[in-house]
Order: sequence, then structure tokens, then C-alpha cells
Amino acid sequence: MFERIMALAGSIPPVERFAGVDELLAQAGQIARQYPELTRWHRIGSSKLGEPLWSLTISGGPRRILVVAAVHPNEPVGGLTSIRLARTLTENDALREELGCTWHIIPCIDPDGTRLNEGWFTPPLTLGSYGRSFYRPAPGEQVEWSFPFAYKENFFDRVMPETIALMRVIDETKPALLCSLHNGEYGGVYYYLSDTTDALNEQLAAIPVRLGLPLHTGEPEAAFIEQIAPAIFRGFTAEQECDFMEELGLDAGRRKAGTSSGAYAARYGTRYLAAEVPYWASPDADDHTPLAMSYPELLAERGERFEETARTLTGLLESVRPDLSVRSPYLRASEAFIPFLWDAAESSRTLAGRQDNDRPAVVAERFHAIGSVLSGRVRFGGMLLNVLGGELAIGNGTPAIRAAHQRLSEVFEGWIAEDPQQRQEIPLAKLVGVQLGAILATTVALAGGRADA
Repeated sequence: MFERIMALAGSIPPVERFAGVDELLAQAGQIARQYPELTRWHRIGSSKLGEPLWSLTISGGPRRILVVAAVHPNEPVGGLTSIRLARTLTENDALREELGCTWHIIPCIDPDGTRLNEGWFTPPLTLGSYGRSFYRPAPGEQVEWSFPFAYKENFFDRVMPETIALMRVIDETKPALLCSLHNGEYGGVYYYLSDTTDALNEQLAAIPVRLGLPLHTGEPEAAFIEQIAPAIFRGFTAEQECDFMEELGLDAGRRKAGTSSGAYAARYGTRYLAAEVPYWASPDADDHTPLAMSYPELLAERGERFEETARTLTGLLESVRPDLSVRSPYLRASEAFIPFLWDAAESSRTLAGRQDNDRPAVVAERFHAIGSVLSGRVRFGGMLLNVLGGELAIGNGTPAIRAAHQRLSEVFEGWIAEDPQQRQEIPLAKLVGVQLGAILATTVALAGGRADA
């Protein structure tokens, strides 16, 4: 079976660009019309701005698989993957019948946020075009992290309409497997799993390698996340994040978000897969050559860079705060994320002081350290530029806003010019192939189906 999955993953037709919301919905609706005996295209809810939310059900057996794209609206690879998965299942009767699953595919759970990112969907994709049109909701406004949550002093119940729609689908389907489709900026491929096996770990690692992509084998996204195998991480919880913040001396009460879709679905015994793929590849992501600098030195340097970034963006935001007239999504996100840069700086300094980290750093760790700072600069600097640009666009060009916009524009271009890392844009068909292969391999391993080759 795995070789058949690899054949499907390696035969994705060329994809020229990311698909916007209208295109995704049109393609999914077309599949439903083409296969009415197999599918059902139905509305599951409404977005915050009143846009219909849709799901495509493909009949195939008693086990239920739920696949969700755009849980973070700045991550559009999953939308492409959801359409390719739907076409694969409807066109391949033998595969669908052998898997024995009914599929519930949501090609875009956050259309409002996705539309705000569509400015960078048209190639060529550069760091500048990406950052200047980037939008990621504040944590409490993300579908993936706005499920109800109560732990110690943390309580969250401001559940969004999109999240309510996804909760309803989870409650109704009680899926055997929930596949949440994600992607990042650069580096290598990695996965989050609630459950796994040695064989599945090997298969998931093999998929990108056989497609010519590197694995991410450096640091996890946060120090508390468990690494199960190279590029395979245990799905983490909001409770773990709160405990880690407390351990570092940070105020966990500042975490204004809920729990994840995987944590919510776990009440039904649902397994969880998150497939993380990058836009740009670098061999440094999987290079464990020791460096001349120590790991604590690397962490301390990362902390200094995070603090410099936090100081710059905080100062610019505070300089215009009295003049701001619109509480746009970009402003809410900026107010939520810029403080995270201060936390990241403090976290890096604390980890640098631990005795168990006293060892040489490796290339993959340096790549992650530089990349995490650059990601914060491009993402959060770009959103603050949109805060200021939005005020100028409605005629609120006060001296403070004009000055901050000019200054941030210069700083932003400087940050991009400083990027020392070599990167290569990855053909979108390969990214879709990785996610498609991961979904099918995990379905066979964890949700039923034959695992023979």
C-alpha cells in the first residue's frame, strides 16, 4: 500500500499558484456535481463576516476521516491538498473502497482570514511580498486555537463561529482521524501526531525525502514539545504550554487563547495528524554538523535578536496608538503577537542558562534560531505595516502615523536584506504530495485499512 501511496504523492500535476477562497469552493463544488452518487457538498456554518462554510463528504465506509484546511489562514497549501485528496478519492474506486472510510473534507474553514492573505498567493513568492500581505489572526481568533479551555487560571470561551462549525462537525462525525493541514515559511517537513508507530514514523519521514525535500530535524517549535522520531513530534496541548510558561517564570494568564482541534476531538478517541510543509527548502534544516559556537551562545544570540525586534515593533506601535482609529484584524493581531517576541527573548535567555544545554550547537539549530527570528520580523512587522497602511488608506495620515510607516518600511526592508540563509522555493505539487501521502499513510496506519505494500 505504501508504494501505491508514494505513486500518488509523486504524480501531482504542476500547480502554478495557491488557490484563493472562491477557487477552492468552486473546485470542491465541481467535484460534488461530477460525482453526485458519492459526494455531498453541504454548508456547515458561517464565518464571522457571514460567509458560508462548506464541507465535502465522500462516502466510502464506516470509519470517518476529517480533513481541515486553513485552520491558520496564512497556510494555503492545505487548500490545494484538500482538492487533490477529493479528486483522488472520487476518481480511484479501488483506493477508496480499500481504505473503507467516509471522508469529510473542509477546504477552507477560515475564509475571512484567507482572503486577507490572497495578496501573496500569486507568484513569484518572495519574503517581501509574503510579509507585506501576511495576516495571521490573534491566537484567540484562530480556528485551531479557539476551542473552549479551562486550566488553572486560564479560561477561554470566546469561541468563534468558524470554530463552532468545526466543533459541530467533530461532534457529529466522531472521526477516527483528524488531519489538520499546516505549512510554514522555510526549512524542512515535519509532523505532529497524537499516536504513531515505528512503521508510520518511517513512512512519514520517507515521503518528503523521496520527493526530494529535507526533513526538519532541528529544534521543535517550543522546548517542551516531545520529539518522537526525526521530524516527528507529539501533538502538544494548551495545558503543556501553560505549564512551560510558568516554568520559565512567564505569566501563563497572558495566554489569551483556547485549546486545539485535536484536543477537542480526543474526547471521541480521535487520532490527530498535523502535516507541516515549508514554502522554501534548505539543507541546513537537516544538518547536524557541530558548530564552533555553543548551544547556550546560540540561544543567547537568538534572545538578543528577539528583544531587538520586540523593542522596535513595540516602540512603533506605541508611538501611533493615540492616533489609531480602526481596530482592524491586523491591529488585534499585532497587539497579541508583539508581546510574544518579548516572551521569546526571555525564554531563549532562560534556556541558555540551563546546564543541560551546555554543548556545541549544530547547523540545524542555528538554522531554526535564525529562521524563528526572521519569521517573527516578516510576519509581525508586515502586519504592523498593514495597520499603518490601513490608517493612511482611509485618510488618517497624522504626522505620527506617516513617520512610523516610513520608519517601519525601512526597517522591514533591512530585515529582509539581512537574511543570510540560502533558500529554494519548492514546487507546490511536491508540498501537496507530502500532505496527501501523509494523510493516506496515517489513515492506513491509525484509522484502518491494509498496511501491506
